[in-house]
Amino acid sequence: MNNSVAFDYERCKILVVGDVMLDRYLWGDVKRISPEAPVPVFHIKRRSIVPGGAGSVVLNVIGLGASVTLLGVIGRDENGSTLKRLLEDRRIESILIEDKNRPTITKTRVLAKGQQLLRIDDENTVVLDESLKAGIIENAAKEIHQCAAVIFSDYGKGIFDTQGLTEALIDVANGADVPVIVDPKRKNWERYSGAACLTPNTAEFEHVVGAPLGDDNALIDAMRTTRSQYRLSNLLVTRGPLGMCLIGEDEQPRFIPSIAREVYDVSGAGDTVIATLAVGIASGQGYLDAARLANVAAGVVVGKLGTQPINALELKAAVGMNGDRIGGSVNQKTHSLAAANLQVQAWKALDQKIVFTNGCFDLLHPGHIHLLNEAKRCGERLIVGLNSDGSVRRLKGNKRPILSETDRAAILGALDCVDLVIIFEKDTPIELIESLEPDVLVKGSDYRPERVVGKEIVESYGGKVHLVPVVEGYSTTRLAEKVSEKNGDHNPKSVHK
Repeated sequence: MNNSVAFDYERCKILVVGDVMLDRYLWGDVKRISPEAPVPVFHIKRRSIVPGGAGSVVLNVIGLGASVTLLGVIGRDENGSTLKRLLEDRRIESILIEDKNRPTITKTRVLAKGQQLLRIDDENTVVLDESLKAGIIENAAKEIHQCAAVIFSDYGKGIFDTQGLTEALIDVANGADVPVIVDPKRKNWERYSGAACLTPNTAEFEHVVGAPLGDDNALIDAMRTTRSQYRLSNLLVTRGPLGMCLIGEDEQPRFIPSIAREVYDVSGAGDTVIATLAVGIASGQGYLDAARLANVAAGVVVGKLGTQPINALELKAAVGMNGDRIGGSVNQKTHSLAAANLQVQAWKALDQKIVFTNGCFDLLHPGHIHLLNEAKRCGERLIVGLNSDGSVRRLKGNKRPILSETDRAAILGALDCVDLVIIFEKDTPIELIESLEPDVLVKGSDYRPERVVGKEIVESYGGKVHLVPVVEGYSTTRLAEKVSEKNGDHNPKSVHK
């Protein structure tokens, strides 16, 4: 891995072709058995909807800061209209071809106490007819020349089973010298011949090989044979807790160990891997560096509930305190607002009281710890809104922050009392408060109640504001001054403002 990891993906554009879905979540609880039949009665408390399948890959791509076009097929139905609206709301460019003979693929997950009870699938997996096939190829050919990489998100729902479609798309991409990266779901890999990289998990790869791969030597031999057989430039096998193995054109195996983490939910990890890998390649990274980064990204998302995408801030925090190394344990508490919303919905479905506080938290001191511990006592879950580096500079001056947003988020995430950290760019956390709707809003007693940002919003739906007594004698400014004095700097203002 290079000594520095540049998360500059804004100039990268990715084309995602694949099985587009709508993911619905029903959050609630089960407290009794039905008198009509021996089945649990599920009481719905909340609902949420997000793009799924290839849409999940897209969310990971844009979360990393790259731009994207989504190409796929939907039904001419209400779920299709809902999916279009979700993508438009997120300003995601999409080409969704309507098929009147199939429904929009929809997965409905029923969750109680953070666990899936049931998944309901509404789908038709027949192959595309000739007109739909031609539409996919024509639109892909127009988009590929504007992109730095193409992702095939194959969920086995019919698109890539269509005769000749996959081969035609790979030919177009190879002709434009644009790498094709595939998340395969079928045993027949002949259709993927000539792709730049395939990213199967161990079970999918064993299915293709036709035998269990019990040790590393067996895995290496099978990967070399398979890569050559299907003329793949690279083959990356994801191995769950064992990490990854990459073999490229030099046929040398590169084993990438997993990142230490608590696995909460593995759904969506494959989407995160292929998105991060593709964005890395599109930005000019080599396959090994991009695979290592994808491995870290997977370590972040398996610590989340449900299918939640990665984002650049989470990935940067996970890579290392200064963004310059791969390794260590993943900070699973730093979330984007979208990911935080999904987690908060799950907590609320369990009747857990949500507490929110915010600040710069630059040089964490006992006063901060007192505030955070007291805030946590106001409920079951504590969310901390953290001012970004740019926000701190606007509020405190160009000499601040002393610690970067990544460092500050990592330190906050290490505290047991903190459940979730969200870095925000604006000068106030008003957008976070409006979206999350916490039950309790906490600030220090140096604030007058009427000056607390978000007070009116929280009180409008029955929440409350709680002021924690300030511990006298502690401030980041005073800490910085003491450091300056001990270092012989008689102009402490040169250290901070």
